[in-house]
Parts: sequence; structure tokens; C-alpha cells
Amino acid sequence: MITLSIQQLVLQTNEEILTLLALQIASYRVEAELIGFDDIPPLKDGIQSIREAKETFYGFFVDDHEGRSLAGAISFEREGCIVTICRMMVHPNFFRRGIASSLLQHIMKEQELAGAARFIVSTGTENLPAIRLYEGHGFIVKRVFTVPPGVSLTTFERPATGH
Repeated sequence: MITLSIQQLVLQTNEEILTLLALQIASYRVEAELIGFDDIPPLKDGIQSIREAKETFYGFFVDDHEGRSLAGAISFEREGCIVTICRMMVHPNFFRRGIASSLLQHIMKEQELAGAARFIVSTGTENLPAIRLYEGHGFIVKRVFTVPPGVSLTTFERPATGH
């Protein structure tokens, strides 16, 4: 039997951080290939940068006969009533199973209940799976911009339900 759960990540021990980093590197390597740029910031993180991050992290766990695995994670920052999704990651072994969608829905619902009015997220313009995910959850393109050395990013926004 497989059970699934979403819970906030504490990230206090090096082991907890390394588990997240392994997931992050596996996930963002795929994005780097999709956008044709392998120098993206999430691939440069280490224990210290994760430990110092101001983001709140949630993980999507899968429990099966092999034990418990961190299959996906999301992080966000909140400033006033604006929530910015900072990281969205799913291990390639768990792609196309609704994990990113579940994480996004969980955070949006939780933050709306806490008074959030708007959600913002950015991704590589060539990252079509991420774009489909965000557009499928009501996000609309707000701007497209280029960062050196010529990589295009797209920022999406979405009002909270009822705003």
C-alpha cells in the first residue's frame, strides 16, 4: 500500500537538508535541460544556503514497501498578502503523478485561509510542463524577461480565490 502526505519541512539537520538538495538537484537538472541553461540558482545551493533561506518548505512524501521518500517539494515566501512561490520540484521518478499540482493546491489553500490575496511564480519560458501547471491553476502571464546570458523567464500571477 502506498500512502501520500504533504507536510512542512523542518530542515534543521544536515541529513534533512541533503534529502531536499538531492531532490532539488534531480528536479532542476531537468529544468536546466528544458531551458537550455545549466547555471540556474537551485543547482548551486548547498547546505548553508538552504539553511539560510527565508522560504517556508513543504514536502510531498510517498510511503511504500521501500520506506518513505521525499517525492516533491515546494517553497514560498510571504510578504503581507503576497505569496511568492520560490521553488517547485518533483523527483523525475515521480513526474506526471500530480505531485506538483497537489503541492501548489495545498499552499494556495493554506495561504488563502491565512489571508493571502495574490500568488506569484516565475519559471523558465521554455519549461512547458511548469507553464502548463501554473496556467492550469489559473495563473496568467504578467511579464517575460531575459536574464544574462539570454535566458528567458516568465512571471505568472494569480489572485486568491474570491479576490
